Amino acid sequence: MWRGVVGCLAFAMVLAGCGLLSRRPSRIEPRPGAVELGTASWYGPGFYGNRTSSGEIYDQYDLTAAHQTLPLGTRVAVTNLLNGREVEVRVNDRGPFLKGRIIDLSYAAARSLGAIGPGTIPVRVEVLGTDGVQLVAVAYSVQVGAFADRDNAVRLQRSLAKRFDGVHVAPLDGASGHYYRVRVGRFGRRDEAMALARTVAPLGLPAVIVEDEPASAR
Repeated sequence: MWRGVVGCLAFAMVLAGCGLLSRRPSRIEPRPGAVELGTASWYGPGFYGNRTSSGEIYDQYDLTAAHQTLPLGTRVAVTNLLNGREVEVRVNDRGPFLKGRIIDLSYAAARSLGAIGPGTIPVRVEVLGTDGVQLVAVAYSVQVGAFADRDNAVRLQRSLAKRFDGVHVAPLDGASGHYYRVRVGRFGRRDEAMALARTVAPLGLPAVIVEDEPASAR
């Protein structure tokens, strides 16, 4: 029992020393040498094989990570402030979305840092640079209808906008004609779109999760 108490005290002392108990995590600049302090978590088997925000397939055995703001493709050094272990990872996903956490590590990266058991650890994140190629972010939306008549699409959009955020019409020029697709939300992860689809489906609408093109491409 004393070992657990000592571990908790050490964790709290590191956080207090870094000033992390009294303030929100900072927003790190996307430049080499920029540093961010905060709490890291990890994600593994439940997401293995899913598509990440970059469009890549998540492999829990790769040294990758999710970050909310750093450009996809950025390489960072993550240091465990409890044991001094360090690992280099590449940002290819978005997250974590829990308050106070600054980076979500792959299983392999978390194992290298000794974070599997604790689940979360205090870390130092330092930007090293990029791979030279910025990955294209994939966004997911819930499509609830497609109409040949724009007025019908706009009518549904306005109705849903009273209950949901991010309702938009995505035009499509296809071989069979021009269509107006009504979509709800834009999410970095498919599971987030799935949660919204479960909310929309009881309304009697055909909720289908789709990869949504950037606004500039519409």
